[in-house]
Amino acid sequence: MSDLIDDPREGENAPEFSVTELSGAIKRMIEGEFSHVRIKGEIGRVSFPRSGHVYLDLKDDRSVIAGVMWKGVAARVSTRPEEGMEVVATGRLTTFPGQSKYQLVIEDLKPAGVGALMAMLEKRKAMLQAEGLFAQESKKPLPYLPEIIGVVTSPSGAVIRDILHRLRDRFPRKVLLWPVAVQGEQCAKQVANAINGFNQMTPGGAMPRPDLIIVARGGGSIEDLWGFNEEVVARAAAASDIPLISAVGHETDTTLIDFVSDKRAPTPTAAAELAVPVRLDMLAWVEEQGARLTRGLEQGLRQRDQRLRDLARALPRADTLLQTPRQRLDAATDALPRVLQAGVQARRVTLAQKSGGLSDKTLLRIIAVHKQKHQGFSDRLSQKALERNIGLRKEKVSELSRRLSDGGTRQVQTLKDRLASLDRMRETLSYTATLQRGYAVVRGDGALVKTSAEASAANALEIEFADGRLSVGSGGAVVPSAPPQPAAEKPKPAPKPKAKKTPPPEQGSLF
Repeated sequence: MSDLIDDPREGENAPEFSVTELSGAIKRMIEGEFSHVRIKGEIGRVSFPRSGHVYLDLKDDRSVIAGVMWKGVAARVSTRPEEGMEVVATGRLTTFPGQSKYQLVIEDLKPAGVGALMAMLEKRKAMLQAEGLFAQESKKPLPYLPEIIGVVTSPSGAVIRDILHRLRDRFPRKVLLWPVAVQGEQCAKQVANAINGFNQMTPGGAMPRPDLIIVARGGGSIEDLWGFNEEVVARAAAASDIPLISAVGHETDTTLIDFVSDKRAPTPTAAAELAVPVRLDMLAWVEEQGARLTRGLEQGLRQRDQRLRDLARALPRADTLLQTPRQRLDAATDALPRVLQAGVQARRVTLAQKSGGLSDKTLLRIIAVHKQKHQGFSDRLSQKALERNIGLRKEKVSELSRRLSDGGTRQVQTLKDRLASLDRMRETLSYTATLQRGYAVVRGDGALVKTSAEASAANALEIEFADGRLSVGSGGAVVPSAPPQPAAEKPKPAPKPKAKKTPPPEQGSLF
């Protein structure tokens, strides 16, 4: 047994550690020495797995440290890590024995100064501009006089009081306030939810949908206003179907929501001024327009009255217009009896002239003319004329009879040829023609036999050949039968003698 155990050599009395023991010792030492550190660096690779944790790299120009931010911390920090962002990370160092690496467990993450925030802002601005969210053609016009105005701001700040005061002075409107945090970690999320919530309201519902949205906040540093630079707020404002006015900060402050909103106001008070017109100015304008309308109507009536008077002076008086027709009527009334007497006298003269021309000679002459006309009609109805007309009709009837006879003969011959062709086909298709080629027809008990089994079962068989029939009895005796009589051919009809054409009887004279 002693030979199986190596004796320790001189100088090799150091204790032996397992891998786990050594990894644990290193972990305890690093966590004890670096329990709380703050590291400034640039974010490199960033990973967002489904677990909700965030894995990233912090680097400078020479070194890289892996970092991890657990799910609870990632939801709490206000700055979303992005590649290329310069940040200050606060946390503790630890090791990951499974991969023999050390990493920083991040407990807080903030941008490293204003420069880092501005660089990140410019990067987001370039990205959203490339997507077309800043395009002017996508911006919606503001309603001239909105019925309901939705305001997204803090309920306890001076901003909502300034907006309500300005609206009350210019044109009082209904206001729906959606309270949100205007700075801090929850600012961006609450503002985006407020914009989306206003858009999801039903027009004319119990809680009516606003016609205009104002997102407002007072002035502050870039860190205070950073919630309005978040991407989620910018996208919610760009996707809003309701026209939106951004009024964040003072006139010199510019946030990302200003570029995607439909209208930017330098201050919350200016946003209220853009939302509604001045009521007194509108009343004054309406009164001015009413006065102009009244003056225009009065001036138009005066001009038309003057024009009517001018036209009336150019027209003659009614009595003057009727004097000439009255005088003309009197003259016609006086001349009417004389005209009637003259007309009656002229018609008497015309009647006398007409009656004077109707003498006996004139009547005889008229009668003679009519006699000549009647004589002409009598000549046309003479015996010769009628015979000539009858002869023409006879020729027409003879020609028609000949044509009908020829047509009937041709039709009868065609039918005879067709009947002969059908009879030849019948003879060709008949089974008797098959018997001439050496075949026979077997019948058993009066029925046609097709198989040997049927022939064996039959009491008597009858075999038909081309030249006769044989009967086979049950004992095998053969009894000749009379040969089949061919079917009597139908006598061909004798050709029908052509009837002699007899002229039709002449029509007797009508006279």
